[in-house]
Amino acid sequence: MTLRPVTRFAPSPTGHLHLGHAHSALFAAAQGGTFLLRIEDIDAGRCRPEFEDSIAEDLAWLGLDWPKPVRRQSEHMDDYAAALARLEGLGLLYPCFCTRREIRDEVAGAGRAPHGPEGALYGGACRRLSDAQCAERKTEGRPWASRLDVGRAVALTGPLVFHDRGRGRIEADPRMFGDVVLARKDAPTSYHLAVTVDDALQGVTLVTRGEDLLAATHIHRLLQALLGLDVPEYHHHGLLRDAQGRRLAKRDRAATLRSLREAGRTPEEVRAMAGVTAEAGPRSRS
Repeated sequence: MTLRPVTRFAPSPTGHLHLGHAHSALFAAAQGGTFLLRIEDIDAGRCRPEFEDSIAEDLAWLGLDWPKPVRRQSEHMDDYAAALARLEGLGLLYPCFCTRREIRDEVAGAGRAPHGPEGALYGGACRRLSDAQCAERKTEGRPWASRLDVGRAVALTGPLVFHDRGRGRIEADPRMFGDVVLARKDAPTSYHLAVTVDDALQGVTLVTRGEDLLAATHIHRLLQALLGLDVPEYHHHGLLRDAQGRRLAKRDRAATLRSLREAGRTPEEVRAMAGVTAEAGPRSRS
């Protein structure tokens, strides 16, 4: 018997939902099984309670429902701290004292520095610091971030794979990100760590999200192996785009679901605009 999947939609409450969000939420719910809503609010400087309320209102208006209570990342920092402690115990974390400007200068000085999905890769200057040098910098009160030694981590796990419903078997290549930051003083967890821990703790069995996050899955697969977490199946769907071919985004002021509702659009019309209808299910753009 095929088990019904557990999917999730995990927006950040930094603005109102737009059609691209609607596509992702409806796509996840259309897979059948249990649909979860999670609020990814680790960015305290940008997240707002009123946007969280708006998210719930918009999704309910579209006809979606989800179990309560909703998981909010800001309420589960202990879970992320425990994951960091485990990685620390494996000797895979190191403190990085480099400022963003110092990293940019290092990359610029390296000439044709290797690049990954998030830009030029960090050169690893702080990875070469001694314990005494790290202690001295901490004593000075210098801010620092916890980076994952990806090379050492990959050597520990060996080759890894994951399965995407639209692309099949994919060999993980977490080295493409370099030594990613997993926590900062002003943000006790990163997106990569939090989403990996959350999906495991919530029993998510099918992660559906935009194809722009496919690269991130490579580092998430590494974290799953290091933390001993279950590995979900994935489906990275295509993205809704505007007339110029740009993906819909908050920063570009894409039409919000709230504005469409106020303009008189019905839930059925908005579902169709988002590329997902109750009758036909998702029209993936993968």
